[in-house]
Amino acid sequence: MTVLKGFHHIKLPVSDVRKSAEWYGRVLGLGVAIEFVEEGVLRGVAMRDAGQTLMIALREEPDRVRALGGFDPVALGVPTLDALRDWVARLDDLGVSHAGITEGSIGWLVAGLIDPDGIEIRLYTLQQKKEQR
Repeated sequence: MTVLKGFHHIKLPVSDVRKSAEWYGRVLGLGVAIEFVEEGVLRGVAMRDAGQTLMIALREEPDRVRALGGFDPVALGVPTLDALRDWVARLDDLGVSHAGITEGSIGWLVAGLIDPDGIEIRLYTLQQKKEQR
């Protein structure tokens, strides 16, 4: 059988690459791994977490990003409920608005984390609720 193993990366459209890269770096702790420069202009970046387990690409596409405003295309996995509580403390320390921890269908999540273009990023526990109490 042919097997897939997770995601290589997720690509999101943004209106301003530098502004969005700063937000994803400051809020999610991602660092720029690759810059995509076309005709001398920065058009995109690929960003990774410190553990090299996640890559999010941001691509300058101002017309496309308007369609995603208010939508939540990405839920990033957090190992445990305690780790999610640590994320809430980090977001609070940074003064980043969010909806707090709520119960999801199979775990716990933080919604309302809005990037500079209005795209919602969610943090979701990987463990099921019965394992987390």
